[in-house]
Amino acid sequence: MSNIKNNSYHLKKKFDSSLKLKFDESMNNIGEKRNKNPIPSLRSCCDVGVTLTVERFGYYQENKDSKIAKPVKKFIWANKSGMVVEAINYGATIVAIIVPDKKGEFEDVVLGCDCVEDYMSPTNPYMGATIGRACNRIARANMVIDGENFDLSRNAPPHMLHGGFKGFDKILWKACRDDKKITMSYSSKDGEEGFPGHLNVNIVFYLTDGNEFVMEYRAFTTKPTYVNITNHTYFNLAGHQSGAEELYNHKICINGESITHTDKQNIPTGRIIPVGGTTFDLRIPTVLKERMGRIPETINGFDHNFCVTMSDYQKNSFVAKVFHPGSGRMLEIYSNQPGVQLYTANFFPEKTGDEILNRDCGIIGKDDCRYFKHGAFALETQNYPDAINHPDFPPSVLYPGDIYVHTLRYIFSVSEDVSTIPVKSTPLIYGL
Repeated sequence: MSNIKNNSYHLKKKFDSSLKLKFDESMNNIGEKRNKNPIPSLRSCCDVGVTLTVERFGYYQENKDSKIAKPVKKFIWANKSGMVVEAINYGATIVAIIVPDKKGEFEDVVLGCDCVEDYMSPTNPYMGATIGRACNRIARANMVIDGENFDLSRNAPPHMLHGGFKGFDKILWKACRDDKKITMSYSSKDGEEGFPGHLNVNIVFYLTDGNEFVMEYRAFTTKPTYVNITNHTYFNLAGHQSGAEELYNHKICINGESITHTDKQNIPTGRIIPVGGTTFDLRIPTVLKERMGRIPETINGFDHNFCVTMSDYQKNSFVAKVFHPGSGRMLEIYSNQPGVQLYTANFFPEKTGDEILNRDCGIIGKDDCRYFKHGAFALETQNYPDAINHPDFPPSVLYPGDIYVHTLRYIFSVSEDVSTIPVKSTPLIYGL
């Protein structure tokens, strides 16, 4: 099945085709002149209280036989409120977001690693990384575009997951500084992981004085191709090391009236299921613990795409709000994408009663801690999973001359009064 070219959602206005291949030439190193920034931002960054510094985060070797080790850079934003965000150009990855609680105490609320070697570990579950060309799963690692069949990498046999064996999360991105913004760029070659077309991708990162961290994605192609990029940051608003005990206390609200139904392998069936009266109705803020144990599948947690309720008049829609009553920290997410994947770290290792065994089996995290099952949540803004194989899903093919645009905003705040997002009871149906 092939997708029909359609300029809705993230397929934007026509772009002069003569520019498509010029972005490789215009990617600049850190510190080069402002007027050489290849992608003008969707928003002017005029927050005078924001600072941006650059540090070295280690070295990257493309493979064990490579004699060249390239430096990995860490970019550190701080604003007048004390909020700090850190990102590295390996995987275009968010490594830390430090925000205050209702007592004014600061905590890092995203899972991550202390060194680039741990990010490169095969046990790293995409923490903080940019995922592409196509996030989520592609059924049977196969797709058809305009009648032409493409076999893709089967890194989750028999399917493709998160872009293949070497997706965007395993790439050292080029980085260009423009005042208080960083543009990371990558040129994905024609045929990479089986995808057609040479794809140029640019991500603009910046922080505002309003405790808002913004990511603006753009991509251009030389051939019709499937593009569905996301960020895979794991959050725990009680603190990255707080684990499942605190995750269960989070209250979550998702602006989605339906989900995409999946089979036992988490592959979309093509059905769109209304959430009303089911365990997936998160339109009213709900304590995670009350719902996670009621998921009908065997995964015992959320790993589902919610269809975001969008307006034709909104460029960025409200996607989700998450609140941690103990700390008072609140996260709001806005995006222009039609879907969001809620994932509650169901496939992280199980925690045991043996502390020594826990050290061995847990995922290595920051400050020498270990991460375990249900220790965090991710909200991945995206097109619907496997959209390329479902003509009734939102259009997913990027054509030469078109621009893929994906905006993502994380907004942090503090609430002293937990009643500001009340929890109300709704009838539940245990199954779909």
